[in-house]
Amino acid sequence: MSDEPESSETVSEPSWTIGRLLNWTTEFLTEKGIDSPRLEAEVLLAHARSCQRIELYAAFEEAAEEPLRERFRSLVKERAAGKPVAYLVGQREFYSLSFQVTPDVLIPRPETEQLVLRSLDIAKGIEADPLRIADIGTGSGVLAVCLAKYLPEARVTAADVSPAALEVARKNAERHEVNTRIRFVESDLFGQVPAEVKYEIIVSNPPYVKTSELAELAIDVRGYEPALALDGGEQGVDVISRLVAQAAERLNPGGWLLMEIGPSTVEDTEQLVRDTPGLELKPTLTDDADLPRIVQAQRQS
Repeated sequence: MSDEPESSETVSEPSWTIGRLLNWTTEFLTEKGIDSPRLEAEVLLAHARSCQRIELYAAFEEAAEEPLRERFRSLVKERAAGKPVAYLVGQREFYSLSFQVTPDVLIPRPETEQLVLRSLDIAKGIEADPLRIADIGTGSGVLAVCLAKYLPEARVTAADVSPAALEVARKNAERHEVNTRIRFVESDLFGQVPAEVKYEIIVSNPPYVKTSELAELAIDVRGYEPALALDGGEQGVDVISRLVAQAAERLNPGGWLLMEIGPSTVEDTEQLVRDTPGLELKPTLTDDADLPRIVQAQRQS
């Protein structure tokens, strides 16, 4: 933010109001190629001001004092350099709930909400009590927490190979008061999950980016989000291939496997399901951009 006055010696305090600061920062972030500059300016300023974003609208004419501007300036500089807003403010909304996020976990994305929606729809037709769900590669725990919250009869296993990610997921479960119905397991897929436990629904947002595609990702993704949660290997299905094979053994008859994938890995993922005994490939669901996003498989009875 090199054009903004560095101190009150250059421009008097009242000249920098909340509204002016937002307008200036929106222009600055636009020049830096940020996709949603006004929204991000508001989110960062609300964080710096320790208030709700909606409160800014009633404060446009208020003076932005130097301590606030200094906190805000630091955040905006980091954002302009590529650091994601979610990591800067430490949280992200997902399925109308607020979740803590850190650089140890992927930032939840709207596309992943489709896994929640589809799981809730499937759960309507399942009479199991308790309804057993596994979230494999839970990360921040958004899937496990949402499903536990909206399916009171569910008992959820949340597994991740990263202990740091599991700690974030635990905190999110406590925040939304579902921690008593989620079992957290440090595990590479189902490796440390008791073999006798079977599930009605298995959900996963596994690493699915081809190694060769990592360099093509936006700087705020490739430079900040954990590679462990992104890199799916040469064909993008290294983890997916193991997950499909293990899920076939972990689903009860009629149970479902739902996996978020990328467009470049959909064909290989679908073929993996076709080639796995006991699983039946179901129609792949598309996202709002009409891109293949959720591969579905059902355990044959």
